[in-house]
Amino acid sequence: MWVYIEQVGGQVADVSLELLSKGRELADTLKVKLGGMLLGEGVEPLTKKLFSFGCDKVYVVEHPLLKRYETIPYAKAAAELIRKENPQIVIYGASAIGRDLAPRIASTIRAGLTADCTDLEIGDHEDPVTKEVHKDLLYQIRPAFGGNIIATIVNTHGWPQMATVREGVMAMPDGNNGHQGTVVRFRPELTIKDVFLKLLSEERKEHTVNLKAARIIVSGGSGVGSKANFKHVYELAGVLGAAVGASRAAVDKGFIEKAHQVGQTGTTVRPALYIALGISGQVQHRAGMDESAKIIAVNKDPDAPIFSIAHYGIVGDLNEVVPMMVKAIRKRV
Repeated sequence: MWVYIEQVGGQVADVSLELLSKGRELADTLKVKLGGMLLGEGVEPLTKKLFSFGCDKVYVVEHPLLKRYETIPYAKAAAELIRKENPQIVIYGASAIGRDLAPRIASTIRAGLTADCTDLEIGDHEDPVTKEVHKDLLYQIRPAFGGNIIATIVNTHGWPQMATVREGVMAMPDGNNGHQGTVVRFRPELTIKDVFLKLLSEERKEHTVNLKAARIIVSGGSGVGSKANFKHVYELAGVLGAAVGASRAAVDKGFIEKAHQVGQTGTTVRPALYIALGISGQVQHRAGMDESAKIIAVNKDPDAPIFSIAHYGIVGDLNEVVPMMVKAIRKRV
């Protein structure tokens, strides 16, 4: 049971640590070791952190040509290691890098790949035609048909079974510094001919919002009406010390930047409090926030789907309701 450990500049991506939590669970079910596949240059010091998050083995793949992420050398190195060790399962974060790398590896080693899973389980599968029972397969669970159904996908044709998993859908584990593991070093056969790009310059931009870490999120949807009206969302977020989120519809209409998008094609969140303003609550949005501890919805439409999962619902015009909420909160603080 392997997890691809995504790292950039010596920092392990949160999604990889989230997947180690699920990987530990799956590995224990299968009674196998949990491995981490770590590519880069000078990355071996990261293994201590990976052991603390549950890894039994970390396969350290170091090479000067892996200093920065590039699809072809990374895919070639990873494919070499997978062919050598033949893991049963390999999972990747559905980040920009994971979505780029995993399909290339799958194509190289001719393995199946399920994209954007929201859950993973281990179970048996009986072929409906041959009646053959396949034991201990990876159930790769993801929304399908625009999020209207949940599909469970299995691969009965060979190893490894591979999937990418959305960021934020697995709980971040607590590190256990007492857990020990083994480092397995692997030197891939790479040459300069495997590098097709030349880096001319590099620019880094810090994230302006961290929705996954927010305890309170106030999100606006297309019902907010305009970019100017998003001031109500920001004002309520301000008095609550909350992060500002949005639905895809609001982002598509240009009301706010995509970094704030919550949902199936945005960020999956699970805050202590989620306030949905002018969000109808389509399946795609609910998939990204329905595990919030408390949900408050404000919408003019009493039949809006968001009310089906809201703990508290207010039917009304947010342009009237939100200023009243802000005033009431300010009186209490």
